[in-house]
Amino acid sequence: MLPSVRFSISRWGLTLRSLTTSTLQRSELAPAVSGTTAPLIIEREFERPRNTTQPREAWIETLDRDAISSQVGLMNLHPDVFSAFPRLDIIHENVIWQQKYRMVNYAQTKVLHEVRGGGKKPWRQKGSGRARHGSIRSPLWKGGCKSHGPRAYTTHFYMLPFAVRLKGLICTLSAKFAQDDIKIVEDFEMPSDEAPYLEELCHERCWGPAVLFVDDTDIMPRNITLATDSIWHYNLMPVYGLNVLSMLKHDTLVLTVAAVKKLEEKLLYNLNKPELHIMNVKKFRMP
Repeated sequence: MLPSVRFSISRWGLTLRSLTTSTLQRSELAPAVSGTTAPLIIEREFERPRNTTQPREAWIETLDRDAISSQVGLMNLHPDVFSAFPRLDIIHENVIWQQKYRMVNYAQTKVLHEVRGGGKKPWRQKGSGRARHGSIRSPLWKGGCKSHGPRAYTTHFYMLPFAVRLKGLICTLSAKFAQDDIKIVEDFEMPSDEAPYLEELCHERCWGPAVLFVDDTDIMPRNITLATDSIWHYNLMPVYGLNVLSMLKHDTLVLTVAAVKKLEEKLLYNLNKPELHIMNVKKFRMP
């Protein structure tokens, strides 16, 4: 016996408007309506609901090109993560921080004891009528040392406040979602491990030339790992390594359902924990 479901016809095809049951498995909707299988609706109860902002909705797709429809369901997204105001200044701070914390300055100038020559006093202290000098290696002399010059292996590392890093991830995710650059798939299982198959799939769905695939684990399925191995602009990344610079460098961000849940769990926990203000006022100290 199927649960009672209301259907409506829109430009996206057959969609589900409301359900009488809290959970609905795809196997329960196996009988087709007018020859089309009804999509799966993932209803979720958020741990930290928002009364002022409605949850955002996104289609769940599949990586199978031979499927009748690429859209297999609908998923609710937390508005605090995917519908925040995009602060471009915070995103810019995160980008500059990521570019500089790996930067090392190799420029070097010689100090006094590194310049060749000038072991003795060029002339006597008094009686010659000339200025007093102790060594020709002084920065006052041509060919001498450089005063306060750059030294090699100088790092540009600095620590960005925790709240700025957290807000940067949320703002970037919200901006990408508003631009329709975030796609959600069931998983990364593909019927083929060939690179042309994945390239044609991304071309058909207009995902752009650079795509970042994010899963909740760092052990990816075999087919998508082999397919992206020879394509430099298609990259795989676990959810714990997601960062602002990588999201901006890629045109489309493809997340699995498990990655979305893990990402919301981590960001909402750090966004609402009571010791957040304590971490912001503490000065960063190197170990």
